[in-house]
Amino acid sequence: MKKLLFILLAFLSIVKVNAQILDPAKWTTAIEKKSETNYVLTFNAVIEKDWHLYSQFTPDGGPLPLEIIFKDQKGNYELVGKAKESKTTTAFNDIFGVNEIFFHDKAQIQQEISIVNPKITTIKVDLNYQICKEVCINLEKKFTFKIPTAATNATVDVIPAAVTKQDGTKIDTATIAPIVTSQDSSVISKDTPIVETKAVEQPKPASERGLWSIFFIAFFSGFAALLTPCVFPMIPMTVSFFTKQSKTKAAGIRNAIIYGISIILIYVLLGFVVTAVFGADALNALSTNVYFNIIFFILLVVFAASFLGAFEIMLPNSWANKVDSQADRGGIVGILFMALALAIVSFSCTGPIVGTLLVDAASKGGIAPIVGMLGFSLALALPFMLFAMFPGWLNSLPKSGGWLNTVKVVLGFLELALAFKFLSNADLVLQLHLLEREVFLAIWIAIFGTLAFYLFGKISLPHDSPLNHISVGRLSLGLLVLSFTIYLIPGLWGAPLKLISAFPPPMEYSESPYGVNGSSAVNTTATVLPAGAKFGPHQIVVFDDYDKGLAYAKTVNKPIMLDFTGFACVNCRKMENNVWSNEKILPILKNEVVLISLYVDDKRELPKSEQFISKTTGSEIETIGDKWTDFMISKYNTNTQPLYVLTDLQGNNLNIKQPTISYVGVAEYEGWLKAGISNFKK
Repeated sequence: MKKLLFILLAFLSIVKVNAQILDPAKWTTAIEKKSETNYVLTFNAVIEKDWHLYSQFTPDGGPLPLEIIFKDQKGNYELVGKAKESKTTTAFNDIFGVNEIFFHDKAQIQQEISIVNPKITTIKVDLNYQICKEVCINLEKKFTFKIPTAATNATVDVIPAAVTKQDGTKIDTATIAPIVTSQDSSVISKDTPIVETKAVEQPKPASERGLWSIFFIAFFSGFAALLTPCVFPMIPMTVSFFTKQSKTKAAGIRNAIIYGISIILIYVLLGFVVTAVFGADALNALSTNVYFNIIFFILLVVFAASFLGAFEIMLPNSWANKVDSQADRGGIVGILFMALALAIVSFSCTGPIVGTLLVDAASKGGIAPIVGMLGFSLALALPFMLFAMFPGWLNSLPKSGGWLNTVKVVLGFLELALAFKFLSNADLVLQLHLLEREVFLAIWIAIFGTLAFYLFGKISLPHDSPLNHISVGRLSLGLLVLSFTIYLIPGLWGAPLKLISAFPPPMEYSESPYGVNGSSAVNTTATVLPAGAKFGPHQIVVFDDYDKGLAYAKTVNKPIMLDFTGFACVNCRKMENNVWSNEKILPILKNEVVLISLYVDDKRELPKSEQFISKTTGSEIETIGDKWTDFMISKYNTNTQPLYVLTDLQGNNLNIKQPTISYVGVAEYEGWLKAGISNFKK
């Protein structure tokens, strides 16, 4: 009985340990013959509740995108068009400052291929992806598609109406495409070597929340355009024309409404043209492209220079003359041409604003340019319609004057500041470190500081009128801008600047990760770092190589804290920002342990002599990230991050009751640290 009980307990412990190896996405694959040479490869995934599997089109700088890897493609088959994905969700990630694109509940990816070599019998594809909830997992799946022979009759397998997941919930699979297989099991899955050939990208549209934000930004930008010298004086002139030239008041109101609707149609049509030219999906792909971000930067600098008075961006006068002549035709067609004339004549003021909105909308992708132009034109058209309905309101309008040019100049400074966000995106992707956090903030401080001086009347620009005094409104705006400028200054010394966290580069991307004078705060071993170490979050001395960290721990006789993390792990950053920074935790990490951070998504390739086949998983270990992932799985029987382990100098766990800990609060983390350190000192 004792032996039987021992075997039973051992079995249960194995089951418990193995349960920690998570695989929240269950995949099925299919191949469908489309023509004599073309086939469609389909990957279907059912994702467990609350988990997010990141799309191949999620932008750089955030979670790791799905990667599709084809083997032996050259000379055997070609990819036809772009890989297609099922519906995704887009949400802003305030940790990384990017819009992340992900699947939840279910996912489907389809890629059409064209066979070039008729002798080929199989297509081998690998999927590498990241999936997150409270923790993140980086997984690799390998598939082999067997090409159906002429004698094979393809049939469609019926997908069950619902798939039950591990938590007992059911996922409706009605929207997942049927799986096409053949009678001789054309689709099989087994381990195969990796050959990296990425699928063509096809981004997905922005989320509803993103579109609403674009709409409201564009709407307020339209109101800003109203307050420019090219548009504001046109309001009383145009409204007076409709009210005086129309035979009745009702006709005047009707014509003004038609005029406003015409303005909306013109700008929405512009949004349609931009979307049609680039493609609703291609815009988001361009927005994450280095060269596209540089082009955006140049465009916004040109727009800013125009608003500041360096030159005027104008359409050819012949266009305005031709359109104006058509406006005399009268009727609805004449009113439409009047609206077009307004768009052309006011282009020197509205053009930079419209261009900036289109740039920002293009970075969101999908129908965002159309939504942006709808919001902008609605704000531009409303005053013309409302003042025509209520002409008495015209008496309350302020008189035109130099303040209109002030509005243009303020917009110019804002566009100049925004331009450097796009240049920063390009610098981050290329990792050139030319526009690090301190440089970016210094530029913004200079821009907004100069704007404050301008508002206080200390600086004048080419188109400004003589200024004897400043108004209370201008003084108030100047004080607001000056306060914002002063708020930015501590960022040079490491302040987080949470109000603008989405704009500057992350804290780690700087000359000194924690401010210009951050090195003076180091309270470990003088100013000399141990060999192989660097300053990590909150100036903690950290190693990213296990052997070097272990060697140092032996010299100082301190316990080791292993931090299994990832560059694209959201909850890892949350733990570092919210828990590690706590006054109870930070001294422990700085002074009482040796921290070794092992990045499981490090894609740097290992030397050939160090590559191997995992004894635990059977996978090929080719990169540094593969090495630490295999170490985590084989040693600690889990594949999730963040994962923290306290060990002695022989690699033994110091926390017997709770060997590892993950995404927790300060109190639990503190208790776990102190218990392990106490066991080390015994």
